[in-house]
Amino acid sequence: MRVTDERYNRDRLRLELALRLIGHEARTHTIRHWTGLSDDRIRKLFRAYIRPGAGVRRRRGKSPQQAAFFVRSGAGAADAHALASMLLLFGVVTPPTAGAAAAQPSLARGRLLCEAFETYRRVVPQPCIDFEHAVYLAGALQRGEELRLRWCGGCAAVDVVEHPSLRATPCRACGDKPGEVTAPRITGRMRGH
Repeated sequence: MRVTDERYNRDRLRLELALRLIGHEARTHTIRHWTGLSDDRIRKLFRAYIRPGAGVRRRRGKSPQQAAFFVRSGAGAADAHALASMLLLFGVVTPPTAGAAAAQPSLARGRLLCEAFETYRRVVPQPCIDFEHAVYLAGALQRGEELRLRWCGGCAAVDVVEHPSLRATPCRACGDKPGEVTAPRITGRMRGH
């Protein structure tokens, strides 16, 4: 493969991911962060490829930044449980032992994030987490400062909990009190690799 072919392929992948993110109504900042495209290029893509009335909005303002959305009782917490499972299965959230490089935004990881979000939207009957919240959840779980994953010792289900958790909450899947908090071993087959 020639150098120009490789550069063309990388640019094509950036544009494809940008259009996919635009379709999920990601903010310009989020698209720039994951693709490396300029704000001007992203706006031009939106104008060129998204027809008026297509149902895709340009969201403005700051991205979500509150962990409470995912841990308070109700639909947000239940959906966070489902989405966190998808983020794990698709390899968007990696074990802390994988290192910081595995958690950095990249075209490959951006595609996995889209696939995990799209799967979540297909699996959950009435999803309440939008794409920007999904990006925040993935980042917060990867950093582990505000939100963490906890595995139930009884049923091995994964749950999203605040860190540090002031009270021990029961497992959302089986209702057992928290037991083992270490992560089960994630094999390559579980993540689809």
